[in-house]
Amino acid sequence: MKRWVVGVDIGGTNLVVGLVPVAGGPAVALRTRATGPERGPEAAVADIVRMAEDAIGETLDREGGRREDVVGVGIGCPGPLDLERGVIIDTPNLGWRGFPVRRRIAEALALPAVLDNDANCATYGEWWQGAGRGTATMVGVTLGTGIGGGLIVHGRIVRGASGSAGELGHTTIDFTGRRCACGNYGCLEAYASGPNIAARAREGLEAGYRSVLTELVEGDLERITALTVYEALVLSDAYAHEVMTETAKILGAGIANVVNLINPEVVVVVGGVTRAGDHLFEPLRSEVRRRAFRSAVDACRIVPGQLPETAGVIGAAGIFLAERAGGA
Repeated sequence: MKRWVVGVDIGGTNLVVGLVPVAGGPAVALRTRATGPERGPEAAVADIVRMAEDAIGETLDREGGRREDVVGVGIGCPGPLDLERGVIIDTPNLGWRGFPVRRRIAEALALPAVLDNDANCATYGEWWQGAGRGTATMVGVTLGTGIGGGLIVHGRIVRGASGSAGELGHTTIDFTGRRCACGNYGCLEAYASGPNIAARAREGLEAGYRSVLTELVEGDLERITALTVYEALVLSDAYAHEVMTETAKILGAGIANVVNLINPEVVVVVGGVTRAGDHLFEPLRSEVRRRAFRSAVDACRIVPGQLPETAGVIGAAGIFLAERAGGA
């Protein structure tokens, strides 16, 4: 009989919940719901519990088995986090502070739970079942509402002294630059996260650039998102191509820093922005080659993730299993 782990991925825009087989395999019975700072953590936990119960019921009905075959919950959430206590210290893009998310979910589902950074979970998912399979040293980069990072060295997640290791999005690339949601200036996230790609595109249009973007949003520039920029790119819009190329170079500068620091075998980039394909990856790789040590670049592949939409859920479940076995 199969056993299962509930995987929970709390993002700045969406909650995703699914069940992952203990033996490994795709996430099943996936549920997604929009979230955001206006809903607050209590409402989000209620949504997560309801989604998890629905997913458990569907899976056990289809696969057979009992509730006891669901052994626990892995939770991925933006940080900073207090991993030992299972508490969210602060989430700049959600506004949650001092919230005991692990205990609330564990008690509501009557299951043991493990909490980790959402980017760690996505990184672990890609390492366990995706583009990083078989590597010992890997960097994960998550592009979404924010930019996260995860580090795996010798097959183990590097969490650091306080659990904050791998925060690539909050490394400074311009010390007099744009203000970030974290309060710092010049963070990578302030330029290349989804909302900030859209913000940079709007600024150019307001400064007089011509683009099909204006038509796609019927003149309401506030409706521009990173997805809109991608749609314009598909239409061969020159300005959208310029925005994406600049984004790729900015990301390349940030990734070059971590390539020099960690010397990984692979950097796996996940998130909706990767839909841009070679429009993103070619200038990104070129910028890394320009900035990082040649020996480090030659040893490293920079690739898109293989688990779109589910890397966080799979990784959260995998970290639960590894923690219980004393391994992550």
